[in-house]
Amino acid sequence: MNRFRLISTTTLSFAIAGAAAASELRDASKDMFAPLPSTIPAVSDNPITPAKIDLGKALFFDPRMSASGVFSCNSCHNLATGGDDNMPTSIGHGWQKGPRNSPTVLNSVFNEAQFWDGRAEDLKAQAKGPVQAGVEMANTPENVVATLNSMPQYVHWFKESFPDETDPVTFDNFAKAIEAYEATLTTPAPFDAWLNGDDNAMSAEQLAGLELFMDKGCASCHNGVNLGGNGYYPFGLIEKPGADILPEGDKGRYAVTETADDEYVFRASPLRNIDQTAPYFHSGLVWDLKVAVQIMGESQLGEDLSDDEADKIVAFLGSLTGEVPEVTYPVLPAETAATPRPTGEVK
Repeated sequence: MNRFRLISTTTLSFAIAGAAAASELRDASKDMFAPLPSTIPAVSDNPITPAKIDLGKALFFDPRMSASGVFSCNSCHNLATGGDDNMPTSIGHGWQKGPRNSPTVLNSVFNEAQFWDGRAEDLKAQAKGPVQAGVEMANTPENVVATLNSMPQYVHWFKESFPDETDPVTFDNFAKAIEAYEATLTTPAPFDAWLNGDDNAMSAEQLAGLELFMDKGCASCHNGVNLGGNGYYPFGLIEKPGADILPEGDKGRYAVTETADDEYVFRASPLRNIDQTAPYFHSGLVWDLKVAVQIMGESQLGEDLSDDEADKIVAFLGSLTGEVPEVTYPVLPAETAATPRPTGEVK
C-alpha cells in the first residue's frame, strides 16, 4: 500500500511538473507570438464586404488581367500548392524568369509590408505590382480597366462592390477587391489551437522544437501572428552565405531605400505553412527545410544546429501548417468584341 502511494505520488509530481513547464512555455510564447484571429482582419481604407470578396476572387483567378491572357495572380500564388508556385523563381510573360522566389499569399494580410524588400506597404499596393511588371503579367492599368469595362458582368460586380462611386471600374478598386479576397486566405493551424489553450494540439517533439526556436533566438526575427513578415534583417547577420544561396546581384531592400545599410537586407519570411512552400529564401535555391533551418542558424544566429535540434525545429514548423480555406474555382465573365486581345510580345 505504501509502495503504491509512493508510485502514485511520484507520477503525480511528474505530471504537475510537466503541466507547469507547458504553462510556462505557453506564457512565454504568448509574449512572442499571437494566434490567428477568428474573423477576417480589417485592412486600411478598404471596408471588406461579401461582394468585394467575390469580385476580388474572380480577379485573382482571371488570366485576362495579364497582357498575354495566360497568367493570373493564382499562377504564382497557387492556392492548391501552399499559396506559391513551388519554383525557385516564377515564370511570367514570354516565359521570362522573375528575379525572386514567389512568397505565399496565405496569411499575407498579416505582413507589415509586401514583397521580400517591403516595397509595397499593403496588399492593395502589392496587387498592382505584378500586373505591371514586364517579367510577370506585363499589363498596364489602362488595359486592365479597358478589359474590365468590356465585360458587363464585371461592370455590374464593381458597382455592387463600390456602390458609392459613380465610376467604380478603376485600377485602384481592382487592387482593393483583390486585397479583400486575399484577406480571407488565412490558415488556422495546430499552433493557434495550442496558443488558445488546447494542450493536445501539438506533439511533444513540436513543443521541444518551439522551445528551441525561442531559446536559440529564431523568434527574435520570426515573431508576431505570422511568425515573420514584420521586420527587415541582413541575410548573413553573423556569417554571409555564399552565392549559391545569396546571389551577389540582389541587394534586397537597398533597391528601395538606396541606403548602404540596407544592402542584402530582406523582410523576415513569415513561417506559416513553410513546409508547403519549398524552395526557400528569396533566391529559391534551397529545397530542404531542415537545410534551410541549419543555414539560418549559422548565418543569422552563429549557431551550429545539430541534426536533432534541426529536426525538432522542423517539427515545430509543421505545427504552423494550417487549414486552407476551401476554394471553388470561379466562373468568369465572357469576353466581348470590345475586350482587348491578348499579346505575347515582350517589350
